[in-house]
Amino acid sequence: MNKTAPFKQFLGSLPKNIFSGFVVSLIALPLGLGLAIASEAPPIAGIIAAIAGGMVVSILGGSHLTITGPGNGLVIVVLSSIVGMGGGDLYQGYLYTLAAIMLSGLLLFIFGVFRLGALSEFFPSTALQGMLAAIGVGILAKQFHVMLGFTDVKGNTINQLILIPNSIKNLLSNPSSEIILASAIGVLSLSFLFLYARIRNSIFQLIPAPMWVVIASIGVMYYYDLILKTPEVLGTNLMITLPDNLLASLPTPDFGKLLDSDFMGYTLSITLVAVIESLLSIKAVDKLDPLKRRSNINKDLRALGIATGISGFFGGLNVVTVIARSSVNVNNGGNNRSANFFHAAFLVVFILLFAKQIQKIPMPALAAILVYTGYRLATPENLFRIYKIGKEQAIIFLTTLIATLMTSLTTGILLGILTTLLVHIILNKSGVLFSRNWLKPNVLMYLEEETGNYYVSVKNFCSFLNFFKLKAKLDEIPPNAHAIVDFTLCEFVDHTVMEGLNDYSRSFSRQNGFFEIIGLDIHEAKTEHPFAIRKSLPESSFLNFELSLTKRQKLLQKLSTILDWEYLPDPISNYGDLERFFYFKTKWINYRYNNLESKNREFLLFDLSYSEGAFIAKEELRSTFLQIKTTHKMPVFALDKENFMTNILQLSGLQDIDFKKHPDFSRRFYLRGEDIKAIRAFFTDNLIYFFESHPTYYLESNGDSLLIRSKERLASIQEIKQMLAFAEELLKILENK
Repeated sequence: MNKTAPFKQFLGSLPKNIFSGFVVSLIALPLGLGLAIASEAPPIAGIIAAIAGGMVVSILGGSHLTITGPGNGLVIVVLSSIVGMGGGDLYQGYLYTLAAIMLSGLLLFIFGVFRLGALSEFFPSTALQGMLAAIGVGILAKQFHVMLGFTDVKGNTINQLILIPNSIKNLLSNPSSEIILASAIGVLSLSFLFLYARIRNSIFQLIPAPMWVVIASIGVMYYYDLILKTPEVLGTNLMITLPDNLLASLPTPDFGKLLDSDFMGYTLSITLVAVIESLLSIKAVDKLDPLKRRSNINKDLRALGIATGISGFFGGLNVVTVIARSSVNVNNGGNNRSANFFHAAFLVVFILLFAKQIQKIPMPALAAILVYTGYRLATPENLFRIYKIGKEQAIIFLTTLIATLMTSLTTGILLGILTTLLVHIILNKSGVLFSRNWLKPNVLMYLEEETGNYYVSVKNFCSFLNFFKLKAKLDEIPPNAHAIVDFTLCEFVDHTVMEGLNDYSRSFSRQNGFFEIIGLDIHEAKTEHPFAIRKSLPESSFLNFELSLTKRQKLLQKLSTILDWEYLPDPISNYGDLERFFYFKTKWINYRYNNLESKNREFLLFDLSYSEGAFIAKEELRSTFLQIKTTHKMPVFALDKENFMTNILQLSGLQDIDFKKHPDFSRRFYLRGEDIKAIRAFFTDNLIYFFESHPTYYLESNGDSLLIRSKERLASIQEIKQMLAFAEELLKILENK
């Protein structure tokens, strides 16, 4: 391979990455200023974080398309730190918080060194959404007042929410001209942000909505300054201020509270939120990558740690990976880390060349951007969407949301995790399932030789507690392969897992791979939502509960429509004449389900629950079978792949019928039956050639019908289609005998 090729590709993609970096910087500028102000930090602190992140992470990071800078999630915790440690002196609290940010950077670096990125896997999805909603409420509660021109509203998030009607009342009762102008800028900016998506002009949408707000608000200020000759129409408390000499005015982090418990508490909270926000964003951006590259998460954590330490030293906020700006980068053609660098470089240019114009930005305009951001994080639609998944998910979401608002982010997410675990224990009516299997390997994966499919079996339970085990196996599978994940032996699958599996399914489909889930068809789900919790039921309940169709069942339903067959997903105790087959002589049939039957009753495809052995040796099995009723005269026989067990059967006296003319067939297959002469006559050359040229199935005749099974497990949709194609070809050969 030519070693200069990567460099040429880099140079070739440089223009699009420069352009993408520029577009991202247009969003990063107002957001950086706004997030810093919302945190009670100097406005420049947000820009410093974006510059440090872009410069450092683009060089040292392990991701390809991510953009780094200050994040929404850290606003509330940084604000709490500044207010809490300041003791009434916000600037001093800011200096203490800078020290906490630097220590947080060190912790992030240590996380990366010890490869602790996997810790993010232990957070349940709904609890995380509740935490993000709480962050959104916190941002909205504080910035709503600023958007209306009131900057002196103090108190915690709950108090600020309660005081929103009071600010609206003050605006409408007897406002000053300053408040009227400030609120007009804020409300109009917010209205524009909500309406921006409806503007269909492609040229207009080249500039992001936040930057339009900034441009328009600066224009208003210049109108008052140059046209109306009223340069100070808004007070300094309602305008952005930047230091005249940035380098000379850099603050010095204060480590005076290093050994205090509140200092360490704020540091840990900042670190926790930074880790969660970054890792979730990294994974989300990886899914957007057109080249399907995967980030080195631990390398990224180390880079984020270094960038955070540098940012804190120079007076900036935490550096995290941010999903919104990263998405803009992807959508504008960015394809490597240089876009992150250029976004930081453009911010440097803006600060050096346009500092005067930046100071013309009214605070209500930036507050409107943050109110819109907070609303999107905490929109009521999120609660309705979660409620549709399950009532228990709404409980987890609201518990995390309320706990975070009433206490802190750390306490809120911990209570969210605890609530999730308690819900799981209550649903299963016991904690034994989780306590006994917590440390046990619950995932088995192997490559099936004949098909080349990756088969993954999950046992006991699969939840946010051990999902990382399953993910580790799934990450080993090429996304263009055929993966089958079997939950037949799994008693409980939670929402986090179902949501995560959907992400894998989408990733595989984009790469022309197949990702199929089996074994959940006889699991109870409280709702029809595909991400709902799935829980196995006692066998006595199988025939009495209403099924919520899984993705596999919906695909079976679709297949039945295409074939013009009848489909019945429900379990039924009528299993027809299956006991006449030799295969079931030593097995106990429980029920069959997912029945697909042709209208002429010739074909019957079904999943079957059965058992083998007794007492402690009893084994519960589920497999997919195809029964074909035919008018052709057939001897009674069984055809199976020759293996160790069939060799044992031969030693016990059961004869393997071989064909001297077909040594390959005789070597691959174990053929048995009592009427050897009739069997030899039935297996013509054409029939033997057919079996030699197709995948091996277990095939049995009871004289009146054929029974086909691929494996001693449920078949995927792809395998079912292959089984049906096999059966159709087989019937054609039998018809021509």
